[in-house]
Formats: sequence, structure tokens, C-alpha cells
Amino acid sequence: MKLSVVIPVYNEEDTIEEIVDRVYSASPLGKEIVIVDDASKDSTPKKLEGLKLKYPDVKLTLKEKNMGKGHTLAVGFKETTGDYVIVQDADLEYDPAEYAKLLRALEEEKVDVIYGSRFSGNYKDMSTLHYFGNKALTLITNLFFGVMLTDMETCYKLIPGTFARNLNIRSNRFDFEPEVTAKILKSGLKIKEVPISYKGRAFSEGKHITWKDGFAAVFALIKFRFVD
Repeated sequence: MKLSVVIPVYNEEDTIEEIVDRVYSASPLGKEIVIVDDASKDSTPKKLEGLKLKYPDVKLTLKEKNMGKGHTLAVGFKETTGDYVIVQDADLEYDPAEYAKLLRALEEEKVDVIYGSRFSGNYKDMSTLHYFGNKALTLITNLFFGVMLTDMETCYKLIPGTFARNLNIRSNRFDFEPEVTAKILKSGLKIKEVPISYKGRAFSEGKHITWKDGFAAVFALIKFRFVD
């Protein structure tokens, strides 16, 4: 099974080199790595060019205009060729060493999609705002779709490559997560959650998501459940 890892990047000069090194060293070896920079304004693009020399097989796209995380992932998904695709944020909040756990669950549970749940695992340094925001969005998802998820907003969504490449992603920002979840559930694919670790970062450390994104996520859930 070939795994494609898509890394969306925006102003991550302090962490980009470490996360790419960690992704490459994580199991399984031989994975495909796709990096898309969303027109970073710091030294991230320069560091990415250096990483491209270090890892020649990486697929690197440097966007000229900032369009948001959803758009960045849409670009990245189109570049993948793997049997399964997972998103890896560049901020070190999620640990690539857990890929093996997700892939193992995929084989053992005989389901279509695996979500890594922070709330079923060991999470640290999550702000009160993000904790309750995540819980609220997950509750709305469960009510709308009749499921029992614990972490709809997780970055670690292991999804079939063909499904990812055929997603017509319309969300440009962080409402990407509810859009993808809604489309997975409406397509009939089955989701299984497994616990993962998580170490959040503060806004002072570069956290990008805000309360406005939470409201956008609610509207996205309504839109992709009842309208689109």
C-alpha cells in the first residue's frame, strides 16, 4: 500500500525542516510526500527549496498567491498517486510516528477511512476555546449525520487516494475539515477512529485558526449536509 502525505505550509520557517525530516523517517518508508506552500512571507520557501535538494523525490509546489489551507490541500491532493492520503500539518502538533497505527487500524478494522482522534488519546496544550470549539463541531456533525465521532476536526484523516483526488474541494480556509467529513459520510464511506497524541501550540507560536473559522465550519456543515 502506497501512502501519500500532503503537507500544507504557510509561514512555518521554525518547524518545516523538522517536520519534513520526521515524516521521511516515519514508517512506512517509501511514502510519497507532497508539499504545497501557500505563498509564505517568511523564509519558508527558501527552506523548502533546501529540503527539495535534500529529498529530491519530494513533490513541491510554491504558490504565488495566498489562498488558504483548503485551496492548498486541493492543489496537493491532485499531485498524489498513493492508495491512501493523509494530511500532515507543518506545526509539529501531530506526530508522524503514528502513521503506522492508522494504517494498522485500516487493515484490522476493514473500514474505508481512519480518523486519528485527539480526544481518545493523549492531548496537551489545547486552549479552552479550541477544546470546546472542536467538541461543538463534532457534536453538530454527529447530529447531522447520525454518527458517533469524537474528533471531526482532526488533521489525521486517512482517506482513499482516489476519493481524495476526486474531491471537488470548495472551502478555501479551515472549513476544509467539515467539508471533507461531510463528503465522506454522504458518499457512504465508513469511518473508524483510533486514539492519537497531540500537542497544541499557542497563537504566539504561529497558530492560525481563530473563532471566525469555527463559525465558518458550522456554516460548512449546514451547507454540505443540507444544500450542496
